[in-house]
Amino acid sequence: MKTPTAPENPVPGLDPVAAQRWLQRATTTSPWLHEEVGSRMADRLPWFRELPTSWLHWEPVQGGLEVHRKLRGMLPEAACHVVARRLPEALEATREAATRSWNPLQWGRAAGPAAATAETRVRMLWANMALHMEPRPQTLLARWHQQIETDGFLMFSCLGPDSLKELRALYAAQSWPLPAHAFTDMHDWGDMLVHAGFAEPVMDMERITLSYSNAAALLAELRGLGRNLSDQRFGACRSRRWHDRLCAAIESDLPRSDDGRLVLTFEIIYGHAFKPVPRVPLASSTSLAVDDMRAMLRAGRR
Repeated sequence: MKTPTAPENPVPGLDPVAAQRWLQRATTTSPWLHEEVGSRMADRLPWFRELPTSWLHWEPVQGGLEVHRKLRGMLPEAACHVVARRLPEALEATREAATRSWNPLQWGRAAGPAAATAETRVRMLWANMALHMEPRPQTLLARWHQQIETDGFLMFSCLGPDSLKELRALYAAQSWPLPAHAFTDMHDWGDMLVHAGFAEPVMDMERITLSYSNAAALLAELRGLGRNLSDQRFGACRSRRWHDRLCAAIESDLPRSDDGRLVLTFEIIYGHAFKPVPRVPLASSTSLAVDDMRAMLRAGRR
């Protein structure tokens, strides 16, 4: 009998209840920053020797609907699936216009990706800007690993620890609680990928500096990107007077660019890793899934 494993603890400093509420919210638009990061990640896809023949888009609305369309154009023949907490909305958002066809049965019929199930297996799983808001990332990585075919790969991005460093310094100077939970370092993500069963993880990062005309525009951008999930955040809603104080502090203390605009740094982590051929432990009796056996035989022939 298999011994049950203890449930994974949430990320230290992250409120799991607040995270689940954020992840389950209704939305029909994708944040601009997520679209930009996803487009940059899509530009890396041609680096792979073989493009995937099937792929799964994890939370496409939050990850970027324009990016989804870009990937569909790059992988026109690849079967596409989606996973989303609010699946009907995600399927509708990724629905594509009907194509011209000689077949009358196809006239007026729109197409789109299929809903993934627990049995769906794909050559590539695509997850843009999702991991840093996930309260139990190791559980999520294990699920991703399960849904990728042997020799398939994962591509993902997320925020890194230097994100919002200017805002964190401002909150500290005001003796306020944290404005956001601490984001995970890319080396730790690499370790978690290996622990989840992935191989050859490759991690890199870049910093994107965004500028804003005023505090109101900056705060509006942040509201679209997420919420403060720190378990050390203010315990109740702030007053309008405190909001005015926050805006004044941003205008006076946040760094500015040469042209006088307020600036915020976002550290973007990119990662990809492969799902290797499973290693079979030596035992007097060993069971193996058929798909894993086929993968091992193909690897042996190579």
